[in-house]
Amino acid sequence: MISVLQRVSQAQVRVGGEVIGEIGAGLLVLLCAERGDADAQADKLLAKILKLRIFSDDAGKMNRSVQDMNGGLLVVSQFTLAADVSGGNRPSFTGAAAPDEGRRLYDYFVAQARLAHPQVETGQFAADMQVHLVNDGPVTIPLRMDPLSI
Repeated sequence: MISVLQRVSQAQVRVGGEVIGEIGAGLLVLLCAERGDADAQADKLLAKILKLRIFSDDAGKMNRSVQDMNGGLLVVSQFTLAADVSGGNRPSFTGAAAPDEGRRLYDYFVAQARLAHPQVETGQFAADMQVHLVNDGPVTIPLRMDPLSI
């Protein structure tokens, strides 16, 4: 699984002009399941995201996690994270999980996140979404859980 985390002071997702997910301070999690991914990758990625110390402590050091600061998670599916542009100028997305499996893994990740964290909002899988955010820092962190690393 691939994710891009953005530390935000606020973020929201709109579909058809309507806000469907919104958080204040926390993490915007752009999430992509890749071919060969399973629940184990989702579990490992979620554990890393929840414990990653990228929020400032009282001394201004990145020493607090989203859980430590009771921040929100806004989880948005984004298959384009699997883009391969090595063969030309038009991206290939063959590395992304098939849509049914991608949806299953996204839903699994969100369900596990809701069990582990009090504030989890989402986008809408496979929808045309507009994501609005204020990146705090800016802090943007790519994470990947390779099936071979589990």
